[in-house]
Amino acid sequence: MGDYWTLAALGGVALVAGFVDSIAGGGGLLCVPALLLSGLDPVSVLATNKLQGSFGTASATYAFWKKGALEPKRHFISILTCFGGAALGVAAVSYAPKQMLSIIMPPMLILIALYFAFAPKLSNQATKSKLPPAAFAFGFGPLLGFYDGIFGPGTGSFFMLVLVSLFGLGIVEATGRTKLFNFTTNIAALLIFALGGKIVWITGLVMGVGQLIGAQVGARLAIKNGAAIIRPLLVVVCLAMAAKLLFAR
Repeated sequence: MGDYWTLAALGGVALVAGFVDSIAGGGGLLCVPALLLSGLDPVSVLATNKLQGSFGTASATYAFWKKGALEPKRHFISILTCFGGAALGVAAVSYAPKQMLSIIMPPMLILIALYFAFAPKLSNQATKSKLPPAAFAFGFGPLLGFYDGIFGPGTGSFFMLVLVSLFGLGIVEATGRTKLFNFTTNIAALLIFALGGKIVWITGLVMGVGQLIGAQVGARLAIKNGAAIIRPLLVVVCLAMAAKLLFAR
């Protein structure tokens, strides 16, 4: 990747992706096609995407923590179980029924978009949780981590749906936790890809700088505007991911 113009273009794509991803997820919609167009093989694309995406989720997580919208220490067990689930998912990726997952995911993402578009109670205020915290730490967290490791599209949207609809979080707090758990699953996958030697480090690091900047701007905007910006962008991203998966088939 000695082409400086290509690197600059990828950095710009990552900046926009980091902004979108920090609010609603789905940054891979931009970065994966851009990496493929740059000439990388598919495995290197996935590995490098995890590297650059980790910068974005780390940046967004830090922004939510600094603004007091996230307390990572409270979620230590969930972090561990999400990490373990993602590591198992990456290890099992060669056995993944990718065709079946690509068929199932679009209607699920469309349903999530409809939920966030029309659910009347979505706001920055928390509501009563329908499940105990352990149900996330030992159930939904590792399950979604596994999904992110083995397939990936829509993971952030699924985290948001679970945290808002089942655990009663306000939309800003749910977004902060989603970034934390998504960062965790990205790191788990990144470590395994690094062991395989498939990461194109210069490209990933250049894109990582773009992700850092975009994620900081997006996270601050999300914290400031809450449901007013998170809700519509989440709907758009879910529909875009569904369309991409349908088109890929």
